[in-house]
Amino acid sequence: MYSITAALENLQGFLSEEFPDAPGSRIFDTAFPLNDAFDPLSWLCSQQNYPQFYWQHRNGHEESAALGAVCRFSSLTQANEFLAKKPVELRIWGLNAFMPERGDLFLPRLEWRRDAGKASLRLTLHSDTSLREDAQQARQFLATLKPASALPVLSGELKAERHSPEKAGWIRLIETATRTIESGELDKVVLARSTDLQFAAYLHAGAMMAASRRVNLNCYHFMMAFDAHAAFLGSSPERLWQRQGVQLKTEALAGTVAGHHDARQAKHLADWLMQDDKNQRENMLVVEDICQRLHQDVSALEVLPPQVIRLRKVQHLRRGIQAELVEPDDTRCLLQLQPTAAVAGLPREQARHFIEHHEPFTREWYAGSAGYLSHAKSEFCVALRSAKVTENVVRLYAGAGIVRGSDPELEWQEITQKAAGLRSLLLSD
Repeated sequence: MYSITAALENLQGFLSEEFPDAPGSRIFDTAFPLNDAFDPLSWLCSQQNYPQFYWQHRNGHEESAALGAVCRFSSLTQANEFLAKKPVELRIWGLNAFMPERGDLFLPRLEWRRDAGKASLRLTLHSDTSLREDAQQARQFLATLKPASALPVLSGELKAERHSPEKAGWIRLIETATRTIESGELDKVVLARSTDLQFAAYLHAGAMMAASRRVNLNCYHFMMAFDAHAAFLGSSPERLWQRQGVQLKTEALAGTVAGHHDARQAKHLADWLMQDDKNQRENMLVVEDICQRLHQDVSALEVLPPQVIRLRKVQHLRRGIQAELVEPDDTRCLLQLQPTAAVAGLPREQARHFIEHHEPFTREWYAGSAGYLSHAKSEFCVALRSAKVTENVVRLYAGAGIVRGSDPELEWQEITQKAAGLRSLLLSD
C-alpha cells in the first residue's frame, strides 16, 4: 500500500506550514498513483473516524472514499448555502432522506477520489474562527489513521426474519391503494416493504457493500457509516440527477420484469417489457411528472427513447431526460425531483400522504438519495436496493409501483425479486 502511505506523508508535509489565526478554507491535493492493489472501501472501513462515505459510479469510472467531517449539514439546502459562500471548489457528500427536507451530509476532512484512471487524495481545512486551530485538528486526525486491512468474509447465522408488512398485510395494502386509485384520488402510488434480518452476531456493513459491488453490476454503489454500529448502503441502478454546470441529466426508471441467467430468455423478457402496456404506462407517468416539474427551471429539455436495463435479478424500463438549467441550483434540483413518481407516486403530495399513513414502517433514507454536490458538478442516485445495518440487524427495502389494475400477488413477487439483489448476498435459500 505504498500509494496511500506516500500520499499521506505529502499531506502531512503541507500541514507543516504556519496557518493564520483567522477564518478560512484551504484544500491540499496530492496525486495518488494507481500502481498497487489499493481498495478504498477496505481502507475506509479500517478507520475509526466517522462519518464514512463510499461511492462508486454505475459506469465504474468514478470512485470516492470520504472520511471525517470538517462540517456537517442536516439538509442539502444547508450544504448548498454553505458552498455558495465559499470561493474554493469543495465537495460535500451524504444522504437525503425520502422526505428531502432532511439530510445527513458532510464536508470530509479526507477524500480519496478516482476519476477516469487518475486518482488523488484531498485534505480539507475549514474554520469560521481559526484556520490555525483546524490545521492542528487535521494533524491529529492524520495521526489516527490506520493501514488498510482486508474486509471480513460476509457470513452470519440468521436467527429471525420479519417482513413489514407480511404478505396478508401487503395484499390489504395494495387493495386499499387500488381502491384509492379507482376513486380518482391517486394515479399511482409506490408502496414498499421492509424486511428485518436478525443475525447471531454483528454484520459488517463494509463486507456487505463489497459483496454487492462484486455482483450487482451497472449500479451506483454507496455506503454511509454513521458510526461503528450503524450504516446505510445500497446498489442502485437509478440516477436522480447529474448536473455539470447548467447541463442536467435525470431519468425515469419504472417498469419491471424478472431477469434470467440465460441471455436468450432475458432478451425474451426484455422484449415483453418493452411491449407491455402497464409497464410502459407506469414509466411514462414518471417521465411526464419529471418534465412538468422541471419545465419552469430549464431552457431546453429532451426525452430519450426507452431502453431496458438488465440487472442481476430484474430488468427495468429506463428513459433518459436531458435539460439545460436556467441556474445551476442543486437545492432546486433536489426539491423538484425527489421523490420522483418512480418512488412515491402521482400526484406527489397525495402519494406521500398515502405512504405516510398506510406503510407500516418509516422509510428514513430508503428511496431518498445518495451522492455529492459542489460548485461545478453534483450527482445523486436514488437510494434503492438498499439496506440499513444496525449491529446484528439488516433491514432490506423493496417497493413496487401500484396503478389501476395492479395484482397484489404479482407485486409481492416483484418486491421479493428486487430485495433478492441484497438478500442473496447474506443468505442462500
